[in-house]
Amino acid sequence: MQALRMTSKRQVTFPARVCEELGVTAGDTLLLEKTQNKGSKAWVIRPRRRRKETWFKGLQKYAAGKRHSMRSVRQSIAKSMKEER
Repeated sequence: MQALRMTSKRQVTFPARVCEELGVTAGDTLLLEKTQNKGSKAWVIRPRRRRKETWFKGLQKYAAGKRHSMRSVRQSIAKSMKEER
């Protein structure tokens, strides 16, 4: 069993080994779930799983090396529309 000490600001520091086992790093969110264990109140701590990739991030490979000004975007759209005709 691992003991954690709470500061006056209600903060605790998790040992590195526990963070590694949970797969969490700085900035991650932990979820607390209230439960019962042998008739006593208990809390389960688990990491909130991050999405692997957002749809927007998925577009990065198409945008790499291209200009992103409104003029460039409009020109690119106009060019693709001409090609479709």
